[in-house]
Amino acid sequence: MTNKELSNGRAPSLLKLGACFIYDALIVIALSFAFAGLFLFIAGDATHGLKRYLLQFTLWFFIGIYFVWCWTKSGQTLAMKTWKLKLVDMDGALLELKMATLRYVAATFSLMLFGIGFLWAIVDPDRLYLHDRLLKNRITAVPRNTTS
Repeated sequence: MTNKELSNGRAPSLLKLGACFIYDALIVIALSFAFAGLFLFIAGDATHGLKRYLLQFTLWFFIGIYFVWCWTKSGQTLAMKTWKLKLVDMDGALLELKMATLRYVAATFSLMLFGIGFLWAIVDPDRLYLHDRLLKNRITAVPRNTTS
């Protein structure tokens, strides 16, 4: 990505990216408690066997719905709104459903590989996560004088 391509929005600082990541993690924990409670209420004990894997998939799926919905509707999760960040494609447009879903899957693999895809932003000149670099997405800093 060139500086001209980033001209539609500034790259956020590593501090903002990290703070947003932590805030999003807290939201994921809260959603996990809510969805796990609902799952356990419906299905009962899920500490072993098929129910355990079904619970894990259910949590991953519903958390994915949260992220994909936020990215396609406004480009911002609750954490991104708080930290004035926005996820867009290379043209500055919101992600389409297919790209947002692909980003969620790629981000999942980034986390599974010891977070390497997220740590990539430390060495990336444009402060992009590895999955954003590969998928041609970017997180931009939203100017303070706009509402979204």
